[in-house]
This record gives sequence, C-alpha cells and structure tokens, in this order.
Amino acid sequence: MIRKTIAVVLAYALAQTTSFSQTTVKEDFKPSTLNQPGQEYPQVNSQGYARFRIKAPKADSVRVSLGLGGKGGTLLSKSDDGFWVGTTGGPMDEGFHYYNVNIDGGKFNDPGAKNYYGSVRWESGIEIPAHDQDFYALKDVPHGHVQQVLFPSKSTNTSRRAFVYTPPGYEKESSKKYPVLYLQHGWGEDETAWSNQGHANLIMDNLIAEGKIKPFIIVMTYGMTNEVKMGGMRNFKIEPFQTVLVDELIPYVDTHFRTLTDRSNRAMAGLSMGGMETHTITLNKPEKFGSYGLLSGGLYTPEELKDQPKAKLIFISCGSKERPEAVKKAAEDLKKAGYNAVSYVSADTGHEFQTWRRSLHELAPLLFKN
Repeated sequence: MIRKTIAVVLAYALAQTTSFSQTTVKEDFKPSTLNQPGQEYPQVNSQGYARFRIKAPKADSVRVSLGLGGKGGTLLSKSDDGFWVGTTGGPMDEGFHYYNVNIDGGKFNDPGAKNYYGSVRWESGIEIPAHDQDFYALKDVPHGHVQQVLFPSKSTNTSRRAFVYTPPGYEKESSKKYPVLYLQHGWGEDETAWSNQGHANLIMDNLIAEGKIKPFIIVMTYGMTNEVKMGGMRNFKIEPFQTVLVDELIPYVDTHFRTLTDRSNRAMAGLSMGGMETHTITLNKPEKFGSYGLLSGGLYTPEELKDQPKAKLIFISCGSKERPEAVKKAAEDLKKAGYNAVSYVSADTGHEFQTWRRSLHELAPLLFKN
C-alpha cells in the first residue's frame, strides 16, 4: 500500500513537472510601460511573464526580487557581453509590482525602470497589463488636479505634507463645496502611493466623466507607519498619527479647500496598514467620519460598532488570494446587524495594487450618496 501511494505521488509530481516544462513562453515581449525613457528592459509579454536585463560585467550573481519587501526572486544568467538576463518562472499577477535587483548581496534599483516609494525605500516598478486596465487609463476626459500642500503640525513640531486631489472644474467654481475622502497608503509606502502606484486621480477622473460618482476631494498623507519594522505592527501606536490627521490635517483642509464639513460628508479608507489605521481611528473618532473603507486592511464586527454613531457605509475588500471568505462573512454579519456593509473581492490578485485600484473603483461610487 505504501509503495502504491508513493508511486501515485511520483506519477502526479512527474505529470505536474512535465506540464509546467511544456508551457511555452511567448516571445512577444515589450518594454514595460513604467520604464525610464528609451529603455528596452524590463519587458513583459502577453502572458504576464517579465524579463529583466541588467549590466553587471564583474558580478558573480544577479537576482531580481519581486513584491513588497523583495521576497521571492528570479535568478539571472550572465551573457558574454556582461549583461545578466532572466525571465520569471511563471506569469505574474496583473497590475503594478515593486522589485529590486540583488547584485552579489547588495540591493539596487533597475536603471531601466522608474522608481516608486515602497518597502521603506524607492523601489523599481513594473506593470503587468491588466485585462481591465481601462478604468485607470489616461483618457481624453476632464482631469482633476493633485497638488502638494504643507500643513502645520504642532504635535510633531514641523510642517507635514499631504497630496490633495480636487475634481475637474474645482478651480472654476467659487462656491460649490465637496465631500472629502481621507485615503491612506500601506506600510512601507508614503503619501505618493495612491497617485503614483494606485492611479487614484485617473480612477476618479474616469468615473466622474462617466457620470458614475458624485465628485469629491481625496486627501492623502503619510500615515507615520514606517518607523515600525515589518512583523512589529502590534507595537504601532495610533495616537500620534490620529492627532495629526484629526486635529491638524482635517482643520487645515476644511479651511483651505471648499469642503462639506459634517460627518456624513467625510470618509476614511486605507489599504493594508492604512486600513488598520482607518479601523482604529474611525472607532476612536466616529463623530468625524461617516463612511469607512478597509482595503486588505482588516474587518469590522457588529460588536465593536454597536455603541458608535452609525456609519453610512462600511466597505471591506481584499484580493481573491487573500482572505475573501473572511471579508464576505464580515460584511454579511454587519448587514444582519443593520449596517450598510459592502464586500468586494478582486479576482486573481493578492496583497497588491491591482486589488486596491479595483477596490477604490468599487468604493468611490458608493460614497456620499444621499
């Protein structure tokens, strides 16, 4: 019986190996849309494979590490011309990915790719074209503006930075006021993430042009998360950032922009650790926010909300490769308790920006409804 079992296992493994080895990688590679001007590499093909080419003639080993934190990797092979070339072992998920290049143990960025702030450093970025990328494509529609603001922060004894998206036509109007979404990045990122990696402004522009949402302002600021090392999130203290957000940034935005300042017209959402911040701050300061969004960033339960002012909307999302059943169950439990709760699961993605782009695209039309 044992021999028979072993034989079956070996046959299955051989079949899987043979199937994988027979996968043909299409040679229709094209430069990534996130490459530096004029750079041919990295490249992606129609199947989602990525190919890298790094010049390091004196190196002994070159590996490309993909994903948040640089986990996993693709070992490159050296050519006679001093370039190291390699293709990922399988197709990557659609959307944006961070990566870096490890050369003989040192961590570097790919000189062929643009850089994006993630993993507490500026990382190289690559884009795997998505089948649904039209919703964040740059189109010939009216565009809003993303502007940098510096706001005073007595609690940190400095000026802090935020980026503010205002909808198309905001500057031409003189009296119209808008709802506001405070939108937080994840661990290792900063206030540039939602515009650069997430295309939040393009998502908004396209939804507004299609008449699918009520225009609103988005405010993005640094969540003060990166002082905490990966794995030590339980030690994160929310109070310093909560003070900056609630007592300093919100008053600044309400003073310098035409905003609707009541609770029902202010929302907070965040991805990953930004979701954790959203969860904690909305529970601590429910009088400030009327709608909540957790994007791969935890769950709400009816028990923790029962003594709070009722939220207009609770949105919970994740990728299908994360914890979709937990997200769906949390939303169902909230609905049974009488809350307007919505769950969303991004198909075939994990803890990554394609999940969060899609989540914002689903969340935005639900916000600030009468």
